Amino acid sequence: MSSFFLLNKSYFFSSKSYLLVRLITGFFMCYFHGWSKLLSDSDRWHKLGATITQFIGNDALSIPLGFMAAFAESIGSLFIVFGLLTRPMAFLLFFTMLVASTKKLSQAGIGGSELPLLYLFLSFFILLNGPGKYSLDNLITSKTKRKF
Repeated sequence: MSSFFLLNKSYFFSSKSYLLVRLITGFFMCYFHGWSKLLSDSDRWHKLGATITQFIGNDALSIPLGFMAAFAESIGSLFIVFGLLTRPMAFLLFFTMLVASTKKLSQAGIGGSELPLLYLFLSFFILLNGPGKYSLDNLITSKTKRKF
């Protein structure tokens, strides 16, 4: 029982539970938010990208930045599910959720922005922890280490 109070890693966050966090975060983001944005037209990408181009002042970048947000929420989330290029995709998702969170906070306050904030913290957590034991990144790196 004393190891429980010493924050033993196996009690709080095992590799299997981290896999579950990665799977749920990536699948929910892709299915409920990203896929429809990726399959939509350039008008929707323009609306998505306009959020960040208001800050930088270049409206010509709104469609490419909107597509990058749609890519991060769909394809990037699938990469997170499979654990492939996990940290770069988590960074893209983190940045997208940072922009979405600031927009929602400025519009609706804290009460209307809990979902973007939740995805912001989950993507930051995945960014810090990396792919984990059960991932394609780990499988690839373990196979390349055995060859050398």
